[in-house]
Amino acid sequence: MRLFRGRASTIAADREVSDRMLALAATGETAVRVWIPHRQVAFGRRDARLEGYDRARAAARERGFPPVERSVGGRAVAYDGETTIAFARAEPVEDGRRGIGDRYDRLVRDLEGALENLGVDATRGEPPDSFCPGSHSLSAGSVDGAGGEGGTDGTERKLAGLAQRVRTDAALVSGILVVDGRSGLAGVLEAVYAALAVPFDPESIGSVVAAGGPSDPETVVSTLEDALVGDATPTFERVDR
Repeated sequence: MRLFRGRASTIAADREVSDRMLALAATGETAVRVWIPHRQVAFGRRDARLEGYDRARAAARERGFPPVERSVGGRAVAYDGETTIAFARAEPVEDGRRGIGDRYDRLVRDLEGALENLGVDATRGEPPDSFCPGSHSLSAGSVDGAGGEGGTDGTERKLAGLAQRVRTDAALVSGILVVDGRSGLAGVLEAVYAALAVPFDPESIGSVVAAGGPSDPETVVSTLEDALVGDATPTFERVDR
């Protein structure tokens, strides 16, 4: 197993690491990465086909979030460059038409375990009109006395969502996890989704902090990294040199 650490100098260079992970998986080596991406709004291919796509990109840019288009489907997600985590695991496959559900389930279980170790009681599913809606998501209620934002009414709010990129020889399951800063993400995503004419409820965004977890993103990165690596003994590769 190869474990990638750090963030590359630019958004484009950072995204090239995912291609590197897939290339390794195609040779039979699993690759894992957990990191804090640059500030951006990453649009899905479905977004790019909508009439309001150019307006949505302009809305993101005006709010200080460079717009990019990612290589998987789904809707737009936002990273604030500080407290929003991305994670990915690339694995070899023998048949790209099989195993999609199993890969999702394994990564969701690992994510659930990491959140439990962080003191977050996450459940599968998401509230209506969430960012990047999908069937592989985790949500959590807000905890009384928790720091950050999100309220304390117990309403389930989305913490994490997953996507999958599949080739004939390798697959990359990746996702986003909101640690804190939900109001900043809600602000840009509300404008972006309005431009796309896609339903979105800014109150549907949760965070690890609001759910009672730690506020230090590096703590979350380390815990999630351990969960995705599991019992393997990885070799390390830095991407921030």
